[in-house]
Amino acid sequence: MDTTTLGLRERKKAETRQAVHEAALRLVVEHGFDGVTVEAIADAANISRRTFSNYFAGKEDALLYGEEERFRRLVALVQEQPPGHSAWQAMRAAILDLYEEVGTPDREWAIRTRLAKKHPALLARQLANHAALERELAQAIADRRAPARPRVMAAAFLGALRLATFQWIEEEEARSLLEVGEEILDEVARPFT
Repeated sequence: MDTTTLGLRERKKAETRQAVHEAALRLVVEHGFDGVTVEAIADAANISRRTFSNYFAGKEDALLYGEEERFRRLVALVQEQPPGHSAWQAMRAAILDLYEEVGTPDREWAIRTRLAKKHPALLARQLANHAALERELAQAIADRRAPARPRVMAAAFLGALRLATFQWIEEEEARSLLEVGEEILDEVARPFT
């Protein structure tokens, strides 16, 4: 098979996943989690129910897709950091690289995401995703210099990022998410440096 065709096919799949994710998020914000069906999401994304099932197991997966993609990219960026970086330096550099690549989410996205995740099924799925990210991040930094166990550092780092997002929302965008995140990461880093 031609690599150009494969590249095009993969891009098309990514575009479809993103369209379904955006439709799911929009509908859940408008109608509530319980008021949205997989069929409604598929219709809004202009795909069939069967096509939806080829991409996602359920509406929870569709809603959390964007977050999961950012998690995967963050781990990859940590792994790409120079070998001389300590564990904390590698995670800090990776988060800056991620923001440079995808930009900071706007406040509306953060609020919609937070609202959508108030449903117990979504919260459970999100917690499972965060636990998996913590494990993957710990593995990504395991061979780097670290004053604490990799799992402890990964958990502290991810906790700081979540706290920064919540504080950014509460401040109503008085500062950029990156600025709030840097401040909190600096504070959390003190015991690790």
